[in-house]
Amino acid sequence: MVTEYTRPVEGETATHEIEIKRSRFITWIARATSEEEARAVIHAAREEFPDARHHCSAFIVHVDDAQPIERSSDDGEPSGTAGKPMLEVLKGSGMYDIVAVVIRYFGGIKLGTGGLVSAYTNAVSEALPAVQTATRAMREQVTVDLPHAEAGRIEAELRNAGVDVVDVAYGAAATYTLAFVPGQRERIDDLLAAATQGRAETKTLGPRWVEL
Repeated sequence: MVTEYTRPVEGETATHEIEIKRSRFITWIARATSEEEARAVIHAAREEFPDARHHCSAFIVHVDDAQPIERSSDDGEPSGTAGKPMLEVLKGSGMYDIVAVVIRYFGGIKLGTGGLVSAYTNAVSEALPAVQTATRAMREQVTVDLPHAEAGRIEAELRNAGVDVVDVAYGAAATYTLAFVPGQRERIDDLLAAATQGRAETKTLGPRWVEL
């Protein structure tokens, strides 16, 4: 079971372009947390470049407690020369929730099977360094109410101790949602006890995904 992985940041599309024997290969790489989101990115590429010869694609979407969804399309290129090589590059990146589209404008010179595999492999490989990434991790979460006057100091102590503060709500008290690696609950309780002279009480939310 995957409990931590990297993925593209939300709302950002990395782009890259290469030219091989007069054919243009334009690559888009973006986040997709479902098959529907991945297909929406592919559709957007078709709308952006409606006159291109091919819109080849590949995506990998994480699924809790199951194998990831992996799909690829050659979109008219000879079978196995575009989508599959693109998918292999994505798999090699170690990222999930990722979709790549390579838009090809045909330049009049055929590349052959090997040339196409190389072109689509390189189109995605060269675009990957431009992808901004985030880490998604399964973390234990608790909430704790802290006095407003002391909340800033206690938050700083928690962050310095490696505790992730994923949310703060302000009411009669400052309610902090804390996330930490499973198995660290006792350490968290000890940190809070030391910071609040034993006054803080945590409430368990259980394991949840957070983006770090």
